Amino acid sequence: MPAAVADIGKSVKRKRHAADLDPLVKSKTRKIEKDVSQRENTEEEILLLEGEITQSRKNYNKITILQDYCKKHQTQSKTSIIAAVALCRVFCRLLANGSMSQSREMPDNERMIAQWLRAQYESYNDILLEMLMDTNLGLQSTALTLLMRLQKEFVDNLDEPSHDHRRHEGNLRRVVAGIINSDSMELIREEFVKKYVQVYDDVRYFTFVCLNDMFKEEGEKCMNRLDAIISLLALLEPDTADKQNMDSFYHKKVNTRVRNGNSHKKLAQELWMNILRGSLSRSQRKTILNMMTTHIVPWFTRMELLMDFLTDSFNAGGSLSLAALSGLFHLMQAKNLDYPQFYTKLYSLLSPEILHSKHRSRFFRLLNTFLSSTHLPVALVASFIKRLARLTLGAPPSGIVVAIPWIYNLLKNHPSCTFMIHRKPEYSEFIEGEGMDDPFDMAEPDPMETRAFDSSLWEIHTLQSHYHPNVATLAKIISEQFTKQVYDLEDFLDHSYSSMLSAELAKEVKKPPVVEYEIPKKIFFSDPDAAKGDSLLVRLWEFS
Repeated sequence: MPAAVADIGKSVKRKRHAADLDPLVKSKTRKIEKDVSQRENTEEEILLLEGEITQSRKNYNKITILQDYCKKHQTQSKTSIIAAVALCRVFCRLLANGSMSQSREMPDNERMIAQWLRAQYESYNDILLEMLMDTNLGLQSTALTLLMRLQKEFVDNLDEPSHDHRRHEGNLRRVVAGIINSDSMELIREEFVKKYVQVYDDVRYFTFVCLNDMFKEEGEKCMNRLDAIISLLALLEPDTADKQNMDSFYHKKVNTRVRNGNSHKKLAQELWMNILRGSLSRSQRKTILNMMTTHIVPWFTRMELLMDFLTDSFNAGGSLSLAALSGLFHLMQAKNLDYPQFYTKLYSLLSPEILHSKHRSRFFRLLNTFLSSTHLPVALVASFIKRLARLTLGAPPSGIVVAIPWIYNLLKNHPSCTFMIHRKPEYSEFIEGEGMDDPFDMAEPDPMETRAFDSSLWEIHTLQSHYHPNVATLAKIISEQFTKQVYDLEDFLDHSYSSMLSAELAKEVKKPPVVEYEIPKKIFFSDPDAAKGDSLLVRLWEFS
């Protein structure tokens, strides 16, 4: 029977053998295979060297070979990591068995070996610090882990827990100095805080010690790294300062100071004062003020130390003034700090620019908090109400719709001030014809001396004739019964020209607006039947 014939139009695939490959492709394939083989051989060699060093003191000189592999971290990161891990295990064993310790009773040859090992140990630490400063995140993370592992072995194998903190620092100071050396090391700082500083009380204690020592020894040079230091401290959880029982330790041997919670607070307070006394930029001040109540105040045992910084920040103006007053109010409310000028400074912020500012929403939120107490003097509250009412006369509609509900809420919380709405002055007929001077002194800086108590809220009545219908309608709530308990300011804070215009355009027109009350029959010529006479156009122009 004849065999089946394959279709002529159908192609048949044929396997390509190595001999059929292009010479360039074959060359690349052989190179890849060779590189893989060399890498595997190198890794085996590193593990073999580690074993030989551990087995016999005669092989200590092979430590330098592993160090050479570590130094290639810029070109051969995987090989350098394997060599660094192997060396870490070697030095941990040497630290644990006392091979690097020195004593007077030791023979000269033993002392020379210990000195040589210490020199290699320091050289290895320097290599790890270079890896920590590398741009490769994997290398940075590995270097941090190895440095902290060596730190633990170094301290745990001290003869006794000394009160000299420098003996406990070990690699920690170099690690801290390394991670604050650049603002771009945010990820490795975060890892350091989350894995060590936040978890272990002794690491946190000695981190504070290291940073304080840097300020004392380096001075202005340390001030150049403030952004990195602030970001490091900001990563600590806010409730860390409230911890009293120090029972989580990275090292086996800790002294009594580390176990004392007040010692931690004292060091942190000293550290923050070193930062606050420096020449801070505006952005740095803003960052510190935003974290003042959560990350800074809990560490302080003497709140009055913060007064100068907060006062200077207030004098800087703008958003810094708001943030500074927020910090002062927290100290007054939570820490019973006495600051008599607080409401005078707050009153000074009620300027014509505040209702136009981009910080308007934040200002009203804080103002609502600061004046929430029902025990404030009536004259003080009246001054704030009157001054804000006066500012609304020149404010944009988006600012007015925030101010009116705020005034309503304040009047509701302080019924003694409602007489400012219903006050009817004497000699009403004379006033309607001639007018009168408002007793309120807008230029008086002291809210207790403005005589707002003798004035009235005629400004709100004026707003009832505002050109914007929403403003006019909202202003009428002051003249009506105060049936609503309180207005939620959050419903008004985000208004702007754009949002108010969008709201008007989105409304459904139920009835077409009237353009003319009476549609004229004639526009360019005289109309004898017009009830109000000819139009202005006809009176000014003559058309023939």
